[in-house]
Amino acid sequence: MYGPEFAEIYDHVYTLRGKDYPAESKQVTEQIRCRLPGASSLLDVACGTGGHLRYLKEAFAHVEGLELSGAMLSVARKRMPGTPLHQGDMRGFDLGRTFDAVVCMFASVAHQSAAELATTAQCFARHLRPGGVVVVEPWWFPETFAEGYVAADVLMPDHRTIARVSHAHREGDASRMEVHYVVAEPESGVRHFVESYVHQLFPRALYERALSDAGFSTEYIGGAQAGRGLFLGVKEGAQRP
Repeated sequence: MYGPEFAEIYDHVYTLRGKDYPAESKQVTEQIRCRLPGASSLLDVACGTGGHLRYLKEAFAHVEGLELSGAMLSVARKRMPGTPLHQGDMRGFDLGRTFDAVVCMFASVAHQSAAELATTAQCFARHLRPGGVVVVEPWWFPETFAEGYVAADVLMPDHRTIARVSHAHREGDASRMEVHYVVAEPESGVRHFVESYVHQLFPRALYERALSDAGFSTEYIGGAQAGRGLFLGVKEGAQRP
């Protein structure tokens, strides 16, 4: 779970490294509306600091967010006052209502076991109306993961300079990414901290089975989200006109 040091610089890091939140949100909106043209309500699970949700809010009449990290949620609440934002775990939450769409971006679903993925898919289904749409961004599949991948960036968003260096390697059926940050500021000097992320390298068929077992008709759109793709599911049980 992200801590306050990273939450503070999260948006700067990913935006300046090229993550296009407006374009990604537009693509997700288009995919939802292709399957449910009248969709007007949306829940963003693992919404983080609201990077996608701030743009999805422009496309849907009612949006809410769910996030496990209190530090990330604090940033989102400052950014989106008045928007319902809940602290909770995607594996077991109950907001007491359903939505037209549920989205879960940035490979957040891969931070759990296969059994937990199935439970999460069922939780998504409980929060969708019949005919509702789920959008899930996966992590890399076992055959597409780049073993030993290294990235390095120096970012200057404002008065700070942020250096980021990462290394990713495989650990059994998962990947581990170690990310080192050095942040330099005129007043406080230089500080260093490390973030470590474990993502399960689920095969495509496992995502599809979890969604299918939860009651979704499912398809995969390759090439989206920097090459990881998107899983789209429509909850069964919609009344036919």
